[in-house]
Amino acid sequence: MFERLIQFAIEQRIVVMLAVLLMAGLGIASYQKLPIDAVPDITNVQVQINTSAPGFSPLETEQRITFAIETNMAGLPGLQQTRSLSRSGLSQVTVIFEDGTDLFFARQLVNERLQIAKDQLPEGVDAMMGPISTGLGEIFLWTVEAREGALKEDGTPYTPTDLRVIQDWIIKPQLRNVPGVAEINTIGGFARQYQIAPDPKKLAAYKLTLNDLVAALERNNANVGAGYIERGGEQLLIRAPGQLGTVDDIANIVIANVQGTPIRISSVAEVGIGKEMRSGAATENGREVVLGTVFMLIGENSRTVSQAVAAKLAEINRTLPAGVEAVTVYDRTTLVEKAIATVKKNLIEGAILVIVILFLFLGNIRAALITAMVIPLAMLFTFTGMFTNKVSANLMSLGALDFGIIVDGAVVIVENAIRRLAHAQQKHGRMLTRSERFHEVFAAAREARRPLIFGQLIIMVVYLPIFALTGVEGKMFHPMAFTVVIALLGAMILSVTFVPAAIAMFVTGKVKEEEGFVMRTARQRYAPILSWVLGHRSIAFGMALVLIVLSGFTASRMGSEFIPSLSEGDFALQALRVPGTSLTQSVDMQQRLEKAIIDKVPEVQRVFARTGTAEIAADPMPPNISDSYVMLKPQSEWPDPDKSRETLIADLQKAAASVPGSNYELSQPIQLRFNELVSGVRSDVAVKVFGDDMNVLNQTAA
Repeated sequence: MFERLIQFAIEQRIVVMLAVLLMAGLGIASYQKLPIDAVPDITNVQVQINTSAPGFSPLETEQRITFAIETNMAGLPGLQQTRSLSRSGLSQVTVIFEDGTDLFFARQLVNERLQIAKDQLPEGVDAMMGPISTGLGEIFLWTVEAREGALKEDGTPYTPTDLRVIQDWIIKPQLRNVPGVAEINTIGGFARQYQIAPDPKKLAAYKLTLNDLVAALERNNANVGAGYIERGGEQLLIRAPGQLGTVDDIANIVIANVQGTPIRISSVAEVGIGKEMRSGAATENGREVVLGTVFMLIGENSRTVSQAVAAKLAEINRTLPAGVEAVTVYDRTTLVEKAIATVKKNLIEGAILVIVILFLFLGNIRAALITAMVIPLAMLFTFTGMFTNKVSANLMSLGALDFGIIVDGAVVIVENAIRRLAHAQQKHGRMLTRSERFHEVFAAAREARRPLIFGQLIIMVVYLPIFALTGVEGKMFHPMAFTVVIALLGAMILSVTFVPAAIAMFVTGKVKEEEGFVMRTARQRYAPILSWVLGHRSIAFGMALVLIVLSGFTASRMGSEFIPSLSEGDFALQALRVPGTSLTQSVDMQQRLEKAIIDKVPEVQRVFARTGTAEIAADPMPPNISDSYVMLKPQSEWPDPDKSRETLIADLQKAAASVPGSNYELSQPIQLRFNELVSGVRSDVAVKVFGDDMNVLNQTAA
């Protein structure tokens, strides 16, 4: 089969070249659409169910909400496990499915069971599924800030409540329309509320109850339609507007009539505009702000979505009130572009080295260029395969490519063809005819076909066991194995089609087989070593055995880790305070921490943090925990641009230690989420204690 393919490639070389151009064009188009990220997303197939339950203690939340939801999720097709978290006023159940389960199908199953579970929940408690995103879907964060001295139209300064209103009613609705955005999460500031504070004594004086007050509000907060009438050929709608819109509307609602006197809400309660009882706050550089987060829709390109969000945010900024702006504080695009730039740099350097070495050893520039062309063509073939199979371009997938292996088959065919062409010309003592030249190229490719295909198939087979990995390790290493296999497959196809056709088309004229200086030097140095080894086989074998033993001993003494730590550039600092610390106290301590870092570490550009739980409880932290993001200045702006990362980490730890009352864990933004995605806890080691008696559990855990 391969012989006929080689013969066809030589005879129909124009057709082969056109097919290669078509493949290259398809590869370029695939590259432009290829999902790009820094690292593979290892999130398992999971659906979060968040339930807000104000006033419920952790034990009540677990008994009356979490238990009901978890029980109803049991028995779902493909269910792997469920885990839950019950806090005061919040229940979160995470339903994890087997790998390969379609997320949308999983959400449909969960939603069906959730409708059944809702009948078992306390009145007024509503359970909702989390956004259609992954654990690494937080790709873009911004703060809503008022510049110093900025004033509203009434001449008063902007408050956190005002900034929250701008976020909720101007910024958030517009960003949700950006393609690829699954949800917008908000934390910080205060949501504006109409608040009614009843006076129990006044209610008792009029013999009224809280239920009477609530019923009056429900009766008087609706618009009613009454059809229409026709008058003079015109149709007029009839409606009775009754929806509440102002504080006065609420205050003037009549609760009851006592001895002919209407009792209004203003008679028994104070009515005004107030702030919500929040469960989380956001800070930046020692001051409170409103923080927004974009959740990317699962399967989207993080770089494309981030760029679209940034462009939309710039457009929104032009419509905000004077003195107010939305400032980008974290953009995944920055990390992705750094990672891809690193990969590109390494790939380009590798390709250049391969081309130089090929030229030095082959001694024929046309032959070296034909061989080198296999590198970009195999890469374009790989991009097409990655796009078709939804494999993202990242450090793991692209970083595993080895150009030396990719061009190995092409080198063998080209070198053999050059040798046969040179010998044939020398034998005939003249230039070869076209048919003679084609015959020699075919013979050279046929001779190299078997070792070429076997060699590349062996390398592919080595990677096949990686596809048997499941779970987190499978998600991490499957892209690497797939990319290498598809690149080798492309190189093998090109070696028996493009390479023979290109040699037949472009390697014309007089061909010489001569060793270059590098090859002659290598042969002169290697010949005596080979002679000695062949004459002292026992000693050579013993030396190899000793080397293997020493290598095995050295390997056993080395440390190990799951994957190399990606340097994300910025840092994440988790502050853990005494359980029971109030949100206000945590925010105060967090502000002091941020000021200390800004003052003592000049390389830091900004520090922003989330304390407690956001509007969407994707990361349900208690009030005593803060997640800080430490964003660094460009290295060229550092006082000492050559300062090592280890020294910078020590400076950050020293600055954090100067603020007492907290324990700190330093990591990186993506790294911070990895452990939590897999096991539900952030630390490397966690102990779970099971039992029925809460007191015994607390004593054991302590």
